[in-house]
Amino acid sequence: MDDENHVESGQGAASNLLSSLKRMIATLVELAITRVELATTELQEERIRLQEITLYGLVAVFFISIGIILATFLVIVIYWDTHRLEVVGICTAVYLVLGFASALVVRSKLRNKPKAFSTTVAELRKDKDNLLG
Repeated sequence: MDDENHVESGQGAASNLLSSLKRMIATLVELAITRVELATTELQEERIRLQEITLYGLVAVFFISIGIILATFLVIVIYWDTHRLEVVGICTAVYLVLGFASALVVRSKLRNKPKAFSTTVAELRKDKDNLLG
């Protein structure tokens, strides 16, 4: 009789262990699904943000360019009889300086961009730390 109870308790322990293992695997799979959903959300947000920046940037460049061209023509017309070459030279120099300064800002922004999926990576690291104890 003791042998039967021992066998039954061994089977019960194995069943409990198997059940616990299944729950742990299910939890890990659910955790992975949550992290993939988080990464997908971050990717969509980044795509929308880049689209908005691109659109507004192009609109801004278009209208500012038109304004600069018209302002340049106005200044040249005003000084047409007296200093037209000097005005054209000064305007050219100003535009080149502003263009190079803008290029430096763009280069700086590209070099210092935030790391993609930083929230997802941080959550995955926390998950790893929690699993390892």
